[in-house]
Formats: sequence, structure tokens, C-alpha cells
Amino acid sequence: MDLAHVLTDAVVARAIGAALSVVLLAGAWQKLRDRELFQAAVENYQLVPESWHRPVATALPLLELAAGALLLPASTRTIGAFLAAVLLLVVTGAVAINLLRGRRDIDCGCGGLSAHVGEQTLSWGLVVRNFLLMGAVLACLPDTETRTLVWIDYLSAAGTTLALLGLYVSANQLMANQPRLQSLRMH
Repeated sequence: MDLAHVLTDAVVARAIGAALSVVLLAGAWQKLRDRELFQAAVENYQLVPESWHRPVATALPLLELAAGALLLPASTRTIGAFLAAVLLLVVTGAVAINLLRGRRDIDCGCGGLSAHVGEQTLSWGLVVRNFLLMGAVLACLPDTETRTLVWIDYLSAAGTTLALLGLYVSANQLMANQPRLQSLRMH
């Protein structure tokens, strides 16, 4: 079985969709939980007029919440995937613009499973991570080959989801720790 068939299997699509959903829902929850800190992150990006800071800081996590929720059921996964891809493209563009401006020491505002808002600075690693997530969005779209899932498929999807989340958390934590490790090496 080649990679294309593996990625289009219903079990893999469900697992990737569920993992992305958890990532988006956790990120939205962190941002909504500490709205002032997330608004400060939006302000630090210096990409929108001051009068837009609050609306953008409110809209982004609500859209992230919607994308995460829409990714779960197969009937809305396509809409959720489209919304997730657009959000990832927008926030990745914001990170890249600031990196090109030389602004690495601002909070990414990501939040989520492994980092709270305020704990991770901008890096090209975030850009790469987000492009990988955009690729995963394509892989979670409903499969073209329909087959009836059995109990072992659901168990496999759950295990794969947990494994994907473990990889995501580990990679994110490594990216968050990288600037701290560099500063220790300099001392």
C-alpha cells in the first residue's frame, strides 16, 4: 500500500482530523481564557490598525473554535478543513512577516496543548510547523474510497490521534525551549 492510499484511508483521515481538531480547540480555549494576553500578542504583531486589535483578538479564537468543531464530524470536515487552512495561512503569514522584519522576540500567541499564550516566541520553526499542519488539513478531508469502519478502525483512529498529538506537543515544546537553550549556551 503506497502513501497516497494510507493518507486517504478513512481511519487516517479521522485520526488526523481529530488531532487537528484538538490542536485548534485547545488553542482557541487558551486564547479565550486569557483574552487580554492574546490581545497583547495581536498588538505586538503590528499588522492591523489599533482599532482592530480587539475585534481580531476576538475573531481569531472564535474561528479557530469553529474550525476545530467542524473538523470532527465527517459531514462538516470539508468546511472545517477549509476554515483551518485559511486560519493557518493567515497566522503563518503574520509570523513570517514579523520574522522578515527581524521581530523574533515577540510572543507567537499560539497557546494550545503544550504552550500557553505568552510562552513561545516567533521562529521559522513555527512557519514550518504551520505548513505541515496545512498539509495535514488536506489529509483529513473525507476519503474518496468509502468503506464501512469496524470497531478496530475506531480503536486505531483513537490510538493514531493520541500518537499524533504526542508528536505535536513534543515538537512544540522543543520549539518553545530552543531560544532558552541558546541563551544558556551563550552564558
